[in-house]
Amino acid sequence: MRRVFAAAGIAVALLRAVSVAQEAPLLPNRPGSLKFAAIGDNGTGDQPQYDVAAQMERWHQRFGFDMVIMLGDNLYGSQQPVDFVQKFERPYKPLLDAGVKFYASLGNHDDQRNDTYTLFNMNGQRYYSFVRSDVRFFVLDTNFLDPLQLVWLERQLASATEPWKIAYFHHPLYSDGGRHGSEVELRVKLEPLFIRYGINLVYSGHDHIYERIKPQHGIYYFVSGAGGQLRPGDLKRSDLTAAGFDRDRSFMLNEIDGTDLYFQVVSRTGQIVDDGVIHRGRVS
Repeated sequence: MRRVFAAAGIAVALLRAVSVAQEAPLLPNRPGSLKFAAIGDNGTGDQPQYDVAAQMERWHQRFGFDMVIMLGDNLYGSQQPVDFVQKFERPYKPLLDAGVKFYASLGNHDDQRNDTYTLFNMNGQRYYSFVRSDVRFFVLDTNFLDPLQLVWLERQLASATEPWKIAYFHHPLYSDGGRHGSEVELRVKLEPLFIRYGINLVYSGHDHIYERIKPQHGIYYFVSGAGGQLRPGDLKRSDLTAAGFDRDRSFMLNEIDGTDLYFQVVSRTGQIVDDGVIHRGRVS
């Protein structure tokens, strides 16, 4: 039986669990839908990052996403040209060669000058928006959420006509990660705008876990900060937690088809650790 959660106009129907040996994605994988992946805190250059990248390529062969949203901390440590090769271009080479575009946000470990790196598609802007299909994405820099950025964000939100509005950035407004947790000061600034202008979903990283938060004021929040880093056992479940995974690295697959957004969370070993569908609009 499918369980449905409803909150202020948005619902999630949890789909049945699938095994590690599943040969096809659980997502509908429909022609013409918007398909994208999400990774955060990935840029270590270490073997686990390469393992996740290889798993992304395996799923890409069956589920042809053509973009990846990056939730910050895209590179750790040294960030010289050779590091962009070791920590980004080499692990994701099969995806890049297939034409998959990566759209980055900046984390606290990223050099702010990385917004000029061509393959991050930031075009020299530390915050920006873009449209794909019937979705507008708002990419924020939560390292420096200054008044100018907030003015820009409100103008962008007010003028957006797309039915889906998705924001992503590094620091989570809601998180049960033990190391960092919820960024309440950011929440005070951003959440009223998200509510007023109808943001549907928010993706963040920073905590090196995966967590799905129960809808807050009709908005669904994901923390996906285990694309390369991991803090085993760091998820401190609370009444906010809808689902979570902190035993291995992971990434997200997403598909938007009409009024539905399907999501699937895949571990470094290929295990599906969470999945479901978010229905845009009020549920009767």
